[in-house]
Amino acid sequence: MGLDSSAFDIDCDIISAKVELFVKEYVENSKTKGVVVGISGGIDSAVSVALAVRALGKEKVLGLILPNAALDPKYEKDARELAKQLGIEVKKIPIVEMVEAFKGSVDKELLEAKLIVGNVMARSRMVLLYAYANHLNYLVLGTSNKTEILVGYTTKYGDGGADFEPCGGLYKTHIYTLAKYLDIPEDIIAKPPSAGLWDGQTDEGELGITYELLDKVLLGFEKEYSHEKIAEELEIDNSLVKKVEQMVKKSEHKRNMPPILNF
Repeated sequence: MGLDSSAFDIDCDIISAKVELFVKEYVENSKTKGVVVGISGGIDSAVSVALAVRALGKEKVLGLILPNAALDPKYEKDARELAKQLGIEVKKIPIVEMVEAFKGSVDKELLEAKLIVGNVMARSRMVLLYAYANHLNYLVLGTSNKTEILVGYTTKYGDGGADFEPCGGLYKTHIYTLAKYLDIPEDIIAKPPSAGLWDGQTDEGELGITYELLDKVLLGFEKEYSHEKIAEELEIDNSLVKKVEQMVKKSEHKRNMPPILNF
């Protein structure tokens, strides 16, 4: 099997059961009572929260909607409809005032970089998720997938700050497959993935590559194919393969604990 779409075929019954067992056992072993998860109206959080409900029951899952000023209202609408479908409690806590407090406290040149402010937004959400987790004796359930983790498309101590990542071993392509299996609303599946950090922001726009193609390149690395073989099979320029490789290498620090100097 090469790098065509069939390489990502999965048995959703088996994968779902494994994820659900992982969530159930991790929560039980931690002696906590449930999980809190940020629901954005996007596909990753939708799949993650749906699997958590199947694993723990709706009473043990709290969803937080954490919008900023630029977030399209459609994302909140989709998040609320999903929460209603799953039967979970949901709370809305805008992060606008937290972000504005940051903006009013730092040197103005910091605000010229969208990435800096975007990271503050992601870390503000992490603060709120952990506040509720601490209050309820819950865990923070991460919503990242393997694709984003490998290329570092996460904010360190932001959306990358979670107690566990049930879907962290699944490529984005797998997330789409599971979304259909879990009856996630089509509106969530169909819209472009976005972290909702600024107006018009999309994941693929920032990455500079579609998730479908990115997954295939990453799978080529996993299979230990040469750059040339990956480029040939996918009919792309070798420079794009090298770009993805650099994304993986540059973000390695996000996948590791901070280094410690031992004496």
